Amino acid sequence: QVQLVESGGGLVQAGGSLRLSCAATGRTFSSYAMGWFRQAPGKEREFVATINWSGGSTYTTNSVKGRFTISRDNAKNTVYLQMNSLKPEDTAVYYCAAKFGGVVAFASYESNYWGQGTQVTVSS
Repeated sequence: QVQLVESGGGLVQAGGSLRLSCAATGRTFSSYAMGWFRQAPGKEREFVATINWSGGSTYTTNSVKGRFTISRDNAKNTVYLQMNSLKPEDTAVYYCAAKFGGVVAFASYESNYWGQGTQVTVSS
């Protein structure tokens, strides 16, 4: 069993930065690929970025490429999402997800565990 707790969301002006964190419980964190997904009001949950178990490979959706960076620290059981140059269209609830195994990218329906989400609001 893995529990995921996100933090770091908030209100920021366009062009600003935030760093989201997702802390995982359990001793098998490094057995999981980790990811960030987001859901804006009235829209479906969408993929943002994923990272493999070692942190050596990542996959990022085109709309945030060059602005968002996913990373992980297995010693701290934590995955991060550094978000720079934020835009109003980045406003959403951001969710952390975990998928067991050696994959790099995974879809939301493939996730084994989810966090409760953290709100990110970007004002124009």
